[in-house]
Amino acid sequence: MIGTIHTDQKCSLCNSKFRDNKKNALVCSKHPEQTANKFRVYFRGVSKRFKSYNEASRFLTGIRFKTDENTFDARDYRENNPLGFKNLALQWLRLKEKTVKHTSFQSIENHISKAIAFLENTNVKDIKPKDFQLFLKSLNLTDKTKHNYLSTITQFFKWLYDNEEIDRLPKFPKQSFELAWRKTIDKDTQQEIISEVYRISNHINPKIWIGIRWLSIYVNLRPAELTNIKEGNIDLKQGEIVIPNPKERKPKIVFLLKEDIELIRSFPIAMPHLYLFRHTPGLSGVRAGSRFGPRYLYKWWKKACSNLGIYDVDLYGGTRHSSVRALRKYRTPEEIKMASMHSTNKAFERYFQIESDHIRDIYKDAQRGTKGGKEVAKDFKRL
Repeated sequence: MIGTIHTDQKCSLCNSKFRDNKKNALVCSKHPEQTANKFRVYFRGVSKRFKSYNEASRFLTGIRFKTDENTFDARDYRENNPLGFKNLALQWLRLKEKTVKHTSFQSIENHISKAIAFLENTNVKDIKPKDFQLFLKSLNLTDKTKHNYLSTITQFFKWLYDNEEIDRLPKFPKQSFELAWRKTIDKDTQQEIISEVYRISNHINPKIWIGIRWLSIYVNLRPAELTNIKEGNIDLKQGEIVIPNPKERKPKIVFLLKEDIELIRSFPIAMPHLYLFRHTPGLSGVRAGSRFGPRYLYKWWKKACSNLGIYDVDLYGGTRHSSVRALRKYRTPEEIKMASMHSTNKAFERYFQIESDHIRDIYKDAQRGTKGGKEVAKDFKRL
């Protein structure tokens, strides 16, 4: 039969090797009373130590059975645990770091680190759907964030499958969630805020106002994509900006309005490697020429809102979201979706909230054929 039980020990009387009696011990053929007390199983590249013959025998029987059912994998038994979740996840992170943006990698690394803390170095082939369920339950996070964690783990297991580390993908639990609705404002209020941004910031850096204004016009732009634009990404002859590293991972172009082309031309010519939205000299705590930080425009937006007594409206909701909603008066949903470059209906629906006037019209239609409000009021007076 395949596989054997060995020992490095020898008979203390004649120095002969111990042999497996195929029953319950490793013994000396000349002195049967002499037996081994340390054991090692050798089986197709597997070498594993045991403290008793029975343990070694049960292990050998088990892997012989796995061989018969064609599920034996020598990697499952190696001491360095090459199929351990932690070992493979760290390998994946090293590769992933070179293929995604830094901010995306930070999220991925956080997700995987939490999973490593929970699953430790469990063999990836032994991880069951219940383990994923228990992991998600251990996270004191929103359903949307749990969904993101599960998405990262799914990516990791897909990588394992593609690289033939596992023969099949595990069954992942479903983690449903509802996208939150952002608070929006009407266009008049939006323009008031943008005008206030101009008043309080134009003397410091006109690009603060320009950046926030652009977010309200070019509804396919995200704040992080805006501040990532470099001078070399701008083609004034074509009137276009090619967005570097967009979230959608496919080409994204901003087609500038004529007034914005002229606005950019009014600034001194700069080197292609410089960020368009960069700090001017003389500001405390920032280096001249450095890119706007991720919350820089947000801070100016909130300051302008506070000056006007407007609260609970963030930069994204007050610019892009509010503009998309206002476009409903002039454009079809299909046109708006094309301009905003939403890749899924679910994400688009969060931006494209139905108008209250439209709802009222529906209610009026529902009222047709029934008594109107004034007639109902008369009936109550008669009672």
